[in-house]
Amino acid sequence: MSEQELRDEIMRLRKRLAELTPPLEVLLKRRGFKLYKKEPSEDLLLPEDPGLADSFYEMMKRYSFRLFLRDVIQKREGFTRASITRYATEGVTGGYLEYLMVAGLVAEKSGIFRLKKPRKSFGETLEWFLAQILRREFGAGVAWGVKFRRPRVGGDYDLIAKMDSSILYMEVKSSPPKQIYQNEIAAFLDRVEDLAPDLALFFMDTELRMKDKIVPMFEEALAARGGSHLSTLPVKRLERELFEIGGKVFIINSKPSIEANIERILGYWLRRMKTV
Repeated sequence: MSEQELRDEIMRLRKRLAELTPPLEVLLKRRGFKLYKKEPSEDLLLPEDPGLADSFYEMMKRYSFRLFLRDVIQKREGFTRASITRYATEGVTGGYLEYLMVAGLVAEKSGIFRLKKPRKSFGETLEWFLAQILRREFGAGVAWGVKFRRPRVGGDYDLIAKMDSSILYMEVKSSPPKQIYQNEIAAFLDRVEDLAPDLALFFMDTELRMKDKIVPMFEEALAARGGSHLSTLPVKRLERELFEIGGKVFIINSKPSIEANIERILGYWLRRMKTV
């Protein structure tokens, strides 16, 4: 059996197992959570032609393409080719721009390019992409951009997934570390305690180091939680810029790739579950 055939067989078995285990909504209901809203589309940036969904997904795997899209979204007054050549070579950036035009997302007039429909941020599109990775590569049932009506802990849950019969919660950040604040990390930990997922990921779409700012902020936020069981847990490096807290909460970035980092975390978590 070839490697691809093995991957296909694993995916088939995962899908079969998903059919035999409770759906995500049931797993959430057992925790007292009921979906109120999910998967908003106001700022979602996807090709007009559904037939381009697969190619867009593959393009989104490139870190430079995601940086390019963030730049395009921010330039609401329009942009030139030269003004967006920051994260890749001129040739690569030109290819990205041509792709957006073929996908029906960008129009050009007199050398000025604009999104046909302005977006406020890259957040929804990044959440969609993370959901696609979990669904396509790991056979998960996923809901993104989730809202619950909760009396104590509110806000959005960026991504919630069913991994077999377990719940994964992921906070998705498109901003660089310098734009992350202490209250955001505290809110993430509040949601972790309220939802009680089997594993939780704090994901930042950056190739910068997590150790410099984000890890110290987590250490401070954990220490401030008083009687919480999380307050006694250290932040430990798993490898590179991947960190874990109690084998259940993980801090990850995009280097070398989002898919590779998620795969590493899931493998570590599953092996640890067998030994606990």
